[in-house]
Amino acid sequence: MNFVKRLKNIGPGALVAAAFIGPGTVTTATVTGAEYGYTLLWALVFSIFATIVLQEMSMRVGIVSKMELGEALRNEFENPIIKWFSIILVVVAIGVGAAAFETGNILGGALGVETLTGIHVNIVGPVIGIIAAFILWSGSYKIVEKFLIGLVIVMSMAFIITALVVSPNMGEVLSGMFVPEIPEGGLAFAIGLIGTTVVPYNLFLHASAVQERWTDPKDLPQARFDTFFSIILGGIITLAIIVTASATFYGTGVVPEDGAAMAEQLSPLLGAWAKWFFAIGLFGAGLSSAVTAPLAGAYATAGALGWRRDLKGRNFRIVLMIILAIGVVGSGMGYDPVTVILIAQIANGIMLPIAAFFLIWISNNKKRLGAWTNGPIHNVLGIIVLIVAVILGLKSLYDALTGVLL
Repeated sequence: MNFVKRLKNIGPGALVAAAFIGPGTVTTATVTGAEYGYTLLWALVFSIFATIVLQEMSMRVGIVSKMELGEALRNEFENPIIKWFSIILVVVAIGVGAAAFETGNILGGALGVETLTGIHVNIVGPVIGIIAAFILWSGSYKIVEKFLIGLVIVMSMAFIITALVVSPNMGEVLSGMFVPEIPEGGLAFAIGLIGTTVVPYNLFLHASAVQERWTDPKDLPQARFDTFFSIILGGIITLAIIVTASATFYGTGVVPEDGAAMAEQLSPLLGAWAKWFFAIGLFGAGLSSAVTAPLAGAYATAGALGWRRDLKGRNFRIVLMIILAIGVVGSGMGYDPVTVILIAQIANGIMLPIAAFFLIWISNNKKRLGAWTNGPIHNVLGIIVLIVAVILGLKSLYDALTGVLL
């Protein structure tokens, strides 16, 4: 299959990219670039590597076992105590995490619209929620997939064009990508870049979404291409945001607090068009994640509780709408968007090592995956990612206990 034909089959991987390129990623990338320049780009490179490792396992579990990840976990343990612990953990942690992210997603998208129109986020937020609800209520996976692919294309154009215009120093960019360095105070931001990219609920989303497109192990090569291409593209989008912030603000003493502030401050430097491009990208990031977070929460809950995977199913839709409703209500309560986004990142960091451990465990189950279980290289890479996930989780717990946010 040639490259163009492979591109035409892009699908579930784009959902993963659409999910992790959310307002949290835009905010973290913006502040990281403005504060530390290109120095921490290596952390982004690692986060893309880690995401590919875990999502490839998730994709393989979905296609070969023909089970959702939540369902695979439910069927993995015979001990009833362990089984129900894993079910409750998935439902509560993924559901709560998705709901927490949903508020930040809607607020982030609303900030993009407010930047362009002046309409307050409390008004725009519910509108974004209605758009997301309309897409999800269609009950058509194909409609959801095509909509999100379109948003990924919009974000790519908006952020990458802006980055190219600022004419970054490519030597410094490459050095930052491949020469690890942690400046004073930079560790939290390096962890933040990883935490906003390696999203635990995406593991559940991907294992389910690939089954909407592929059902036979012979399709694994195409599914891998979809996974690798989409996640790398998502990484390039994040890279573009860091590069823009770095080339424009690093060393000036000006640090935009979020993507909306970045859009406003780009205008006098690069012209009014820059504000439009960046704000449109921020809106796309918020809306795409506002669709994927409820979808991931519903897939995880359905699998863990043994419900049928059906976007038109009553139980599935109830979970979708509960998560979406929490996001809409939360976006209208006057919370600081940055604080909400960072709290969601803490929840993400706590759940990630648990989800990664379960995924690696299941990926080594020969009864489920047969010849497609993890090989030695898969396991070594997975353990490396798991160790980093544990470090991220401990940092998140420390932040939660001390009240210190990034």
